[in-house]
Amino acid sequence: MSGVNIMDIQRGEDIEAESLRIIDSEVPEPRPYQGAQWQVVRRMIHTTADFELLKLVRFHPEAIEAGLRALASGCTLVSDTEMARAGMPERRLAPLGCTVRCLMRDPEVMALSQAQGTTRARAAVDYAVERLSPAPAIYVIGNAPTALLRLLEHVEAGRANPALIVGMPVGFVNAAESKALLLAQAAIPYIAIEGRKGGSALAACAVNALAEIALAEIAPKGKAPAGQEGEAK
Repeated sequence: MSGVNIMDIQRGEDIEAESLRIIDSEVPEPRPYQGAQWQVVRRMIHTTADFELLKLVRFHPEAIEAGLRALASGCTLVSDTEMARAGMPERRLAPLGCTVRCLMRDPEVMALSQAQGTTRARAAVDYAVERLSPAPAIYVIGNAPTALLRLLEHVEAGRANPALIVGMPVGFVNAAESKALLLAQAAIPYIAIEGRKGGSALAACAVNALAEIALAEIAPKGKAPAGQEGEAK
């Protein structure tokens, strides 16, 4: 640890700072991502200790700007899991005026899923697109390919026009395929992980990284909030 005494690192913010320093030292310039994109990818590596993400994360050219603009406007975010919702803490998003919803346990969504014979994740997207007001500006999908596939169907049909899709469903059935479809379209900005990898923690921490940038832009100089070790960072 470059001469750092492990017993000297006790506080969460110190652990985080040292973790980020290590990541920066192990990914020297020139890096495959720069500026705000690197802040997002570095946070994702911090969450997983997975440096393979350097080859897998994909950004739409307008993703950073679109995400920051939506967050700064106090948008609504919809996640496909309670884990992702919990991983985007109120203390980070409330100062921006943002709210996070997960509809997976909503009684109407559960009834819709049963009536349609589909997954709750797909039904939750239908509910969010058709009934949720204000319309979600950011969709955070880290688990369910059916949610991402259904959202892309709504986008193609002109029924949904989110500011940003964080598309990172994980797994072996339609996960890579759903993300390939997301990457193939250019109409909606996205942050995605190519292939099978992903997950709720990664999706949440990508949003957290954007939120920290947005907060730093509005906070007094030197008082930008920092994440804490142990969350979806």
